[in-house]
Amino acid sequence: MTAYSVLAVTPTDDSWIPGYIEPVGKIIAKHGGKYIARTTSHEQVEGEDQPAALRVILEWPDAQAARDFVNDPDYAPYLESRHKGSTSVHFIIDGKDELA
Repeated sequence: MTAYSVLAVTPTDDSWIPGYIEPVGKIIAKHGGKYIARTTSHEQVEGEDQPAALRVILEWPDAQAARDFVNDPDYAPYLESRHKGSTSVHFIIDGKDELA
């Protein structure tokens, strides 16, 4: 079942970003993932304010592929740099409608 990663990222130090984008894109592709959206253009229309500078949506073949990416040793130094240089949250969401 298709799964999605949804991230909200606000850099606190931009220095990690140039060295992150290309190599992490290759690691994402290695796990069958692809970017759906990577944008600063987003608008919250409901709920309590949850600001973020950047919203990212990735598509995966399944949730295990997303978890494999997050736990990939090749990704570890990039994840560490993102954590040190931003505040961020990452959700893995199954692509299903449990209310249908």
